[in-house]
This record gives sequence, structure tokens and C-alpha cells, in this order.
Amino acid sequence: MIDLSAQSPEVRLDIRYATAENFTGRRVTGYHAPKCLLHAPVAKALADVDQGLRSRGYALIVYDCYRPTAAVADFMRWAADSADQSSKAAYYPNLDKSELVPDYIADKSGHSKGATVDVGLLDCRSGACVPVDMGTPFDFFGLQANTDYPGLTPQQKQHRRQLLDAMSAQGFVNYPLEWWHFTWKAGGLPDIAYDFPIE
Repeated sequence: MIDLSAQSPEVRLDIRYATAENFTGRRVTGYHAPKCLLHAPVAKALADVDQGLRSRGYALIVYDCYRPTAAVADFMRWAADSADQSSKAAYYPNLDKSELVPDYIADKSGHSKGATVDVGLLDCRSGACVPVDMGTPFDFFGLQANTDYPGLTPQQKQHRRQLLDAMSAQGFVNYPLEWWHFTWKAGGLPDIAYDFPIE
């Protein structure tokens, strides 16, 4: 796997699990640096998505890429700790914590195979690139995060469709419960879940 920033430094990263700004409220196991690691063809495809969006005044923001299996286990431990409800208001206000597994938090993740990414959309038309309104924040657990959630405003629908179309054009397939979650499906990659830390 390669470092996306080494190949395509213009792609904006916001790797939340290397910080406390995520649903666990702390840095996640295995995230020792805020880097996006991916298999080389996936990194190339993601950079191509970003370039295509930039030609129309938009860009990608990347929230997560490769995820060590130790981080997946850390998520499962967090999900099983019913006493820790500190992030409920921000991340799962309409669900009981026990409902997050397996639809939103699973004991196996495609991220660990280096071909799955979590991304959002930036509007760069005014010069400064700013996040657009996608209807929910990244990692919001609930129906509103479903890609085709019917209660979106026309603008939110348009933003989700713009991101979906851009990603699909480069071989990425969306997970319908999360508008930000895409897996590159062009094939030819090892079907291995890795556990090396992100350094």
C-alpha cells in the first residue's frame, strides 16, 4: 500500500480516527498518524476522482482509508461498552448504541483490505475549499445517513449524487447506508485484511 499524500498531495485529508474527533472520543488503536494508505490502483482512482471534481470547481475530502484490524476490534469494544454514551448526541441521537452493530459498525471491515474509503465533497468555486451540506456529518449513525434518504433537501440530494457519480465513474461502489463509504471494485487486489499500524 502507498501513502496517498505522497502520490497526490493536493487531495485534502481529514483522518478523524487519528484524532479525538470521532465517535469514540479518542484516537483509535492503530492510527499513529493521520495518513491515507491504499493499494496503488485505488489511490490512483481516488486521485482521478479528485482531479475530475476540481475541473468543475469541487474536490474530495478524505476521512478514512486503510484501517488496521486492531482498529476494527477497538470499534467493537467501544460498541459493546453500554456505559460510554458520551458521543450519542453527536453521532447516534436516534439509535440505541446496541443498534449500531452490524449495520454501521462491523467486526470485519473492507477498509482493512486497502480498497475502501470514506470521503466527502468540498466546494472550491470561491477559491477556498469548504465542505458542502451532505445532510449529515461523516460517521453519523442513522437513517439520515442512508445515501438515498428521502428527507433530504434538493441541494443535499444533489451533493450526494455529485459525489456518487464522481466516485462511480472511477470504479467505486457506495455502501447504501452511508453516503461517504465507497469500495473500489475493479478487482485484482489481494483479499487480505491487514493489521499493520498507520505510522
